[in-house]
Amino acid sequence: MPSPIAFIIPALNEEAALSPMLDGLRAALDAAACPTADILVVDNGSRDATADVARKHGARVISEPRRGYGQACLAGIAALSDNTEIVVFLDADGSDDPEDLLRLLTPVRQGKADMVLGSRTIAARAAGAFTPQQAFGNWLATGLMRVLFGARYTDLGPFRVIRRKALERLRMQDTNFGWTIEMQIKAHRAGLRVLEIPVNYRNRIAGESKISGNLRGSLRAGWKILWTVAKHGLSAGR
Repeated sequence: MPSPIAFIIPALNEEAALSPMLDGLRAALDAAACPTADILVVDNGSRDATADVARKHGARVISEPRRGYGQACLAGIAALSDNTEIVVFLDADGSDDPEDLLRLLTPVRQGKADMVLGSRTIAARAAGAFTPQQAFGNWLATGLMRVLFGARYTDLGPFRVIRRKALERLRMQDTNFGWTIEMQIKAHRAGLRVLEIPVNYRNRIAGESKISGNLRGSLRAGWKILWTVAKHGLSAGR
């Protein structure tokens, strides 16, 4: 029988990082007493052996050739088993620490929160793992959410746990860099019980970040985040 807990892991050319990341996740799942969790690796058009590595580690591979972080997340949601009750999102590059899983998962499992966000900005993180552009982007985006919506967040971190029924209420739509901030704005407006918990944040295991690893990616992500905030801010008065 499929597990009531599912993981959605978008992956684009993460062959080198995925193996140790999934090994760490399996160990964390044993510690969290959910060894049968459904792990969905969404291959977002990789040109390497990402999909093969995922299968070898027991993950269910979902193919989504249309590029975009949000597009991969939407594909993962569409592939969830009928009995999935809790959905966990995390990155494939190893920057999220699976050892933080139990602390994020527990409030949702116990019915104390509808969504738990892993905050990288209020916890210890590996030297250099959080780039200046990430720090500035988080400061700007969270500040705008506070001013425009009264939503008090400290981060846009990808490591997050949400009850499936709550996720369905949000009717997520963004197909790329606006995904995380769209979820947080909509969660605030929907009155979800949201917690932020400090998590470790590490240097990615291999390769370069698609967003913060280069100027073009950072500018594209920054523009999309600002556009998403403006879009939802303008719709508030309608």
